[in-house]
Amino acid sequence: MAGNPRVVLVGAGHNGLVAAGYLGRAGLDVQVLERRDVVGGAAVTEEWFPGFNISTCSYVCHILQQKVIDELEMRRHGFHVYPIDPSRVHPHPNGTALTLWHDDEQTADEIRKISPEDADAWIEWAEFWHRAVGILSDYYLRTPPSLAELSERFRREGEEELLETLLTVPYRELIEQFFVSDQVRAAMSTSTWDMGDISAPGSAYITALYRFSAFREDTENYGIVRGGMGGITQALARSAEAAGVSIRTGAEVRRVLVERGRAVGVQLHDGEVVDADIVLSNADPKRTYLKLVDEADLDPDFVEAVRALKTESASAKFLCALRELPDFSGYLGSDYNPEHLAMINLCPSVENAERSWNDAKHGRLPTTPIVQVQIPTVYDPTIAPEGRHILSMWVFFVPPHIRDGSWSEMRQPFGEWLIDELTAYAPNFRDAIIDWTLLTPEDIEERIGLTDGNIRHIDLIPQQILSRRPLPGWSDYRTPIDGLYLCGAGTHPGGEVTGAPGHNAAHVVLEELGR
Repeated sequence: MAGNPRVVLVGAGHNGLVAAGYLGRAGLDVQVLERRDVVGGAAVTEEWFPGFNISTCSYVCHILQQKVIDELEMRRHGFHVYPIDPSRVHPHPNGTALTLWHDDEQTADEIRKISPEDADAWIEWAEFWHRAVGILSDYYLRTPPSLAELSERFRREGEEELLETLLTVPYRELIEQFFVSDQVRAAMSTSTWDMGDISAPGSAYITALYRFSAFREDTENYGIVRGGMGGITQALARSAEAAGVSIRTGAEVRRVLVERGRAVGVQLHDGEVVDADIVLSNADPKRTYLKLVDEADLDPDFVEAVRALKTESASAKFLCALRELPDFSGYLGSDYNPEHLAMINLCPSVENAERSWNDAKHGRLPTTPIVQVQIPTVYDPTIAPEGRHILSMWVFFVPPHIRDGSWSEMRQPFGEWLIDELTAYAPNFRDAIIDWTLLTPEDIEERIGLTDGNIRHIDLIPQQILSRRPLPGWSDYRTPIDGLYLCGAGTHPGGEVTGAPGHNAAHVVLEELGR
């Protein structure tokens, strides 16, 4: 490459902006192309109802990496988190609620009110995950290790049995080994939401990847983002632009241009060609390889492997404007702190979680919806009119496409069903609603560009993690096309707003350039 390498980045989701920020700081000529008129991808704040600015998809900052925050100077560019503690509340149909805190002893005291035997088990449970996270978190900001490398690391730490447990004991079985109370077990089962079958071997390992948030040291980065999740991506965009990166919105990439096996730029939908020495795609693997790249530029066996990637773990997002807070006093008492409503999990039993996954896998709407409720306005009143509130429900384990029917037919009745479900816990909820809408997986795919509405790009399941993510032999952010890289959630370590895939892909590019 003669002179300063030109880089085109497809998609201004948070990982794309992280990658752009690092490459811009290294002195590369970087241009980000975003098809929408706003940056952010799935981490964006939008005015869904007049005066109500809601995080459209992602909704909480819990594993955004400290290194990324610091090195891209996100706080200097407007990023701010309201730390939340307790981390979440689990009301139960029996009229009690379990509150989980960052402090393990404080959580144990809460559990003791429900199940004294499980209070002591919680301390052992927390220690188990501290040990696992202490090792696995070292692999967030680097190319993924092979299973052999991971095994050697655990062996050196004297933790071979720990790794064997993570890889072979299903998460549900692990819960049942530690706890006896059905209510406590239900609360623990929510740690693998959106990740697949909790009875599958390897599900405990996947849980460990995402328990990083529950046991992180920098709890100041766990919480509600000021201005919604768009506060993250707006800060990243300002940081990237300060480093010389150009960001264009309303610039939809139609295809990646390839000559003699190497990416040489992109063509936009209006026909414009943008030349580049390096192209990074923040789109998911299926969209990148099956839509942006001409199949003739890929091996047929590789294309079939991409088609076979699992994207079965879809979600729906309920958004609403409220005239008053939902009343959870029946569970929390008459004098509860409203800030405790920031994160509420609805999952009455472990069986509900498993049944919901099985329903979704077979194209059925769940009969037992698993829901995470968030009310960000208890911390950040700036995103709604004075005295009003925002509530969202992230509904886990719904089918990307309904087998017998359609999402367009089911949007209204499913939304009404969700209202009824929450009203069973907070009796005033339905009457408190000013307006609401439901984003189905098909809506999320159309709006955000995520295949099958999959927020993690591809399912986070045992055969699609570590050196097999997205595919064996292609887990280091490189692709079969020279000069083309992936930097999104379909790569290691996976989904959520972490910044890790963008960080890692950028550093692979810089290493290849000798920067």
